[in-house]
Amino acid sequence: MSEMKRLAAEKALEYVEDGMIVGVGTGSTVAYFIDGLARIKDRIKAAVSSSEQSTERLRAHGIEVQDLNATGPLSLYVDGADECDGHRRLIKGGGAALTREKIIAEASKTFVCIVDPSKQVGILGRFPLPVEVIPMARSLVAREIVRITGGQPVWRDGVVTDNGNWILDVHGLAITDPVGMERDLNQIPGVVSVGLFARRPADVVIVGGEPPVVL
Repeated sequence: MSEMKRLAAEKALEYVEDGMIVGVGTGSTVAYFIDGLARIKDRIKAAVSSSEQSTERLRAHGIEVQDLNATGPLSLYVDGADECDGHRRLIKGGGAALTREKIIAEASKTFVCIVDPSKQVGILGRFPLPVEVIPMARSLVAREIVRITGGQPVWRDGVVTDNGNWILDVHGLAITDPVGMERDLNQIPGVVSVGLFARRPADVVIVGGEPPVVL
């Protein structure tokens, strides 16, 4: 699937315009996008990064990374996904960067999601849904998730997010109302962010292939 990821990332470069500050996500597909962005780095002003991992890769290519508070709204955000349905709603957070990813997506006019074909699903939930939680609230949030969704939350032991929090991965879901579930889980005290990108879905999804498919 690595070639499919690369093809999707290359297609996303077409959305980059001169002088842009580009929002950049996290993950294996985005790594190809960052490498492609390096080839045209003289055309862009800077990047805003969703993770320490991506920041490190951007800076290694000589791309300036700015803080979102300093840039204001962005024109473009490019990121991957763990799952994508036919309405461009996503599950994200396999790389534990969901909170910063969600913040940058909200701040961006156009959110371009790059995926390989294996990420396309009819109903979200086959990939366990990541939920970032305040550490002291882990058990409380897990009980509420069971009550609300019927799913089975599993602590991603040993993983600490860039924000200093923990991740619960919720297994056994078939998410027929992604917007409603995102809203309900966000109301649980101790939840920092939910890996459902449904209220603010992707604007464009690029599926890697020969040629890439734009949805």
